[in-house]
Amino acid sequence: MIASMHVVPSILEEAAGPSYAIPRLCRVLSALGDTVKLHCLDTAQADGSFDVCTYPRWEFPKRLGVSPQMFHALQAAADSAEIMHNHSLWMMPNIYSGWATRSKKCRLVTSPHGTLAPWAWARSRWVKRLIWPLQKEVLFRADCLHATAEAELQHMRQMGLRAPVALIPFGIDIPVICENKRNDRLRELLFFGRIHPTKGVDLLLQVWSRLEKNNAMWRLRIVGPDNGGYLKQMERLATELRLTRVSFEGPVYGDAKYHLLSSADLYVLPTHTENFGFTVAEALACGVPAIVTTGAPWSGLVTNKCGWWISRDEQSLYITLQEAMLLPDVELRAMGMNGRDWMQRDFSWEEIGRRMHLTYEWLLGGGTPPGWVETV
Repeated sequence: MIASMHVVPSILEEAAGPSYAIPRLCRVLSALGDTVKLHCLDTAQADGSFDVCTYPRWEFPKRLGVSPQMFHALQAAADSAEIMHNHSLWMMPNIYSGWATRSKKCRLVTSPHGTLAPWAWARSRWVKRLIWPLQKEVLFRADCLHATAEAELQHMRQMGLRAPVALIPFGIDIPVICENKRNDRLRELLFFGRIHPTKGVDLLLQVWSRLEKNNAMWRLRIVGPDNGGYLKQMERLATELRLTRVSFEGPVYGDAKYHLLSSADLYVLPTHTENFGFTVAEALACGVPAIVTTGAPWSGLVTNKCGWWISRDEQSLYITLQEAMLLPDVELRAMGMNGRDWMQRDFSWEEIGRRMHLTYEWLLGGGTPPGWVETV
């Protein structure tokens, strides 16, 4: 049994991958017999399978997540915990986890969750410049780093990070799906995720303007929460392009999310960058084939015959969408079931939790590292 603490700025943003993955990881580690506590700002719902500690933050600067209460609590907790697992970067809780483990036996694990990708570096530069001296020290003294994809591991090495890296993807829940597709309706191309500049909704709309007229049996649904007012920009762009079969819909969660995904014929994510891409996994788990750009680590779409992994440019997206939309229903459904089989085989939370637990064991006991840990 291992005593681990997980630190994350917030898990309030339900549509964001880490807000789902971190509590889910805590739950599966607890099921394996570990003692698990999750520390975060603001508020969080607890299901009783592990302890949750929440802390207030200063109203200014709220963006940085300053919370002296959290820092003092982590310092005290690090005296007895064996593992402190920091999730994400660029906010004060991600600094506190490193400070709290100084000169203590508690080992520090850091999961950047895609925040080291070049595209992520270019966002909110003033915050990163301000916090980098503090974040750099903590990042470089981690006992182990966690990457969810090979590309993220390479970003770490390119920065000069020399700590061992555990290459472990996120897990995914496999829902029970029902047949929601009907032959008498328009076929559905679905974008599902945050309406954010990273996700490539603007590129998708530009391409859809070329496809809409000649694909009368298809419609485009853009479903997800607004991020910083970007939704209004995309609605204006759709109006300027005179699109008629595109809808912007709000966020969808829980069973309604799985019903939405199951009803789609094709999923698309023309993203700049993702360290994992939860919505891709969720679409595949619901039996829907996917078109994803190479900014996300989904080369397995090709090898598992469940989608397309393409360059992020207008012509590549146009050609691929046109090809996919011409396929008969039976072929798209077969590809979707290939993806569902892949998710069940390689991305179960039980397997992901087992690998993380064994990584913690290796950090504490030494010996030969697990096969998914790369050492320099």
